[in-house]
Amino acid sequence: MRARLAQLWRSMPVRLALLLVLLFSTVSLLSLAASYAVTQNSFETAIRADLEQDIAGFRAAPNARAVAVLVDAESRDTDPSRIVLSYISPNGRLFGNGAIARDDEGYHIVSLAQDRAEYDGAYLALTIPLYGGQLTVARSRAQIEALGTVFLNILLISLLPTVLIALSGGLYLARRSKRHVEVIGHTLDELTDGDLAARVSVSPNWADDMIRIGNKVNQMAGAQEEQMQMLRQVSSDIAHDLKTPIQRVAVHLDDLARLTSPETEGGMLLEKAQEEVTGIASVFQSLLQIASVESGSPKSHFQPVDLNQLCLTFSEVYEPAATASNHLLIAEIPPEPIQVKGDKNLLGQVIANLVENALRHTPEGSRILLSLSMQNEHAVVEVADNGAGIPEAEREKVLRRLYRLDASRNTPGNGLGLSLVEGVVKLHGGTLQLLDNAPGLKVRIVI
Repeated sequence: MRARLAQLWRSMPVRLALLLVLLFSTVSLLSLAASYAVTQNSFETAIRADLEQDIAGFRAAPNARAVAVLVDAESRDTDPSRIVLSYISPNGRLFGNGAIARDDEGYHIVSLAQDRAEYDGAYLALTIPLYGGQLTVARSRAQIEALGTVFLNILLISLLPTVLIALSGGLYLARRSKRHVEVIGHTLDELTDGDLAARVSVSPNWADDMIRIGNKVNQMAGAQEEQMQMLRQVSSDIAHDLKTPIQRVAVHLDDLARLTSPETEGGMLLEKAQEEVTGIASVFQSLLQIASVESGSPKSHFQPVDLNQLCLTFSEVYEPAATASNHLLIAEIPPEPIQVKGDKNLLGQVIANLVENALRHTPEGSRILLSLSMQNEHAVVEVADNGAGIPEAEREKVLRRLYRLDASRNTPGNGLGLSLVEGVVKLHGGTLQLLDNAPGLKVRIVI
């Protein structure tokens, strides 16, 4: 759950929605605060104007007695929760419905009844000396206090739904955009893994910007695929064009070898030249095979292949070579038939290359295990040895064409064996893994 929330937070639509919500909320709060301040000031101004008008009415009285009578009369018909009238006559007598009391906490308006209870709420009051006495008129601030509640309700009614709608819209757009990004990301992963035929399936209901991105990815993939096809074609053409002259050179060297004594210096040089030409021819042959595999042309004639029989056959073929080089070749093949759809010759070459690599790169006395099994409805072929192995940092590099480890540069080979193996495995929709056999190397093929 936390991971999903973190992923949503990283989504651009959610961030934009939150930014818009924050911006709208800030503007709304500032606007409401300004409106509240202006309205509050207007209310207070109106109340003070009413107080001054009230005071002016009492000032019209001719004397203190008249003021007392007016205050006493109006206070009987006035709700003290709204208006409080108080007049202290020159002789100290109180008239009205309230009086101003003071304590340590400040001024308070209290009732003139026997309980002398304090009136609830806040008041705005105006006090003036009048005919030797003191006149106080106070009006309730209840309207102003209620104004805050009104504005708070307005804020909740207007802002909260907007925030919820904006967040819901942002989350919806984020989830929708996330699905589109995942489609594009999956296509890019396939392109990175070497599947240059991968394309983004652009849906008509996608947003315009996502459609443009998807089309650009497809355009890039198409250009990359075209360039790779041209490169492969050039490589194949070069290898094919050079293969025939090299074969002719090999034939001429063979003819020359029959005319030259191998004991002479020229004969020995000729033998070395033959070995080099043979190696060059092997490289070009491997390059042609890799080009053929990568083109996917062999898929047209895929047939069911019995892996049990294929593994048994090659274990028997390489048993004499293993014995001659003091290696122990063990085959663990289940009795149950395991079949896959593919090219028998290419799959056989994969097994042959892996066993040859193990024989070539492990010291005498090493144990080589060729095994076949079924795991999760997939055939698994493994060739494991207890030799020096391949460092983890080098395992991706050895799959490159013509790449060789420093430790194997003095051994026969051209650095194309694992590249060809990987190409054949991908052609069959499988995966190739180079694992640590502790000690040694384990090559796992899952088809």
